[in-house]
Amino acid sequence: MNILITGANGFIGKALCEGMLVDGYQVRGAVRSAAQMTALPSGVEGAMVGDISPETDWSGALAGIESIVHLAARAHVMNETSGVPLAVYRQVNVAGTERLAQQAAVAGVKRLVFLSSVKVHGEETNVPYSEENHLAPQDPYGVSKLEAEKILRKVAEETGLEVVILRPPLVYGPGVKANFLRLLSIVERGIPLPFASVNNRRSMVCLGNLVDAIITCISHPLAAGETFLVSDGQDVSTPDLIKMIACAMGKKPRLFSLHPSILKALCKIAGKTEELEKLTGSLLVDSSKIRRELGWQPPYTMAEGLAVTAEWYKKSRR
Repeated sequence: MNILITGANGFIGKALCEGMLVDGYQVRGAVRSAAQMTALPSGVEGAMVGDISPETDWSGALAGIESIVHLAARAHVMNETSGVPLAVYRQVNVAGTERLAQQAAVAGVKRLVFLSSVKVHGEETNVPYSEENHLAPQDPYGVSKLEAEKILRKVAEETGLEVVILRPPLVYGPGVKANFLRLLSIVERGIPLPFASVNNRRSMVCLGNLVDAIITCISHPLAAGETFLVSDGQDVSTPDLIKMIACAMGKKPRLFSLHPSILKALCKIAGKTEELEKLTGSLLVDSSKIRRELGWQPPYTMAEGLAVTAEWYKKSRR
């Protein structure tokens, strides 16, 4: 099967390209520039499409393609400085996605798997989100992802293009960036963290499990038209996550307790309120639907996913 992957040179895209090549797929990676072509994994055919927008010409990239995995998006950016951030997100994530889907349908593509986000549900919950409940995005990224989902369903109804939507929570694995990378660095250096008494729960998904779920959704006949939340299936507190990371790194976890009000005040002064909320809040998803309807089981436990991530981190620092 010939597959087009957008965002093929990104954190998830590179791993997906490699996984699909191993499984025998013919993979074409869509990238914005000639320079990015050189970063594609060996064995992946490159297709330069420029910036994703309502005017993007996908015709060359779509020639001979049977299915698409659409990963490329304007991602969530902390401390957004754009004067009209929602409009910018919509330009890429909504209008750009609609353009791809419409041209895919014209080109005879059978299926499009769209990587959405748990952010279409919200930012925090103690009760696990399911696919149909509490759609209340709180930031421009989440709003744009939900609008893109709606646009794709509309295109599917009008053209017959099969659309599958995946909503992952936090994704970790080799190549991870942002807050998770900083957490790896802090634990590796043995810096004490004030989260010993935090009693939250968070769902996550390791990169290997997400790649496996995407590949399942590409070919499974029952995936067409469906939306799935996907996770490792093991929810952890922040202190337990830190302990698991430390174990994977061969380090001793260094945790202590700090009164929540003091912790919040210190983070506010340091401009780290959003990071604190992510580390101490709860966000749970119910990923039973994809397991039940597609028979999907995550091939890696959280401990295995963290071990691979820790090994990558240690090698990258040598």
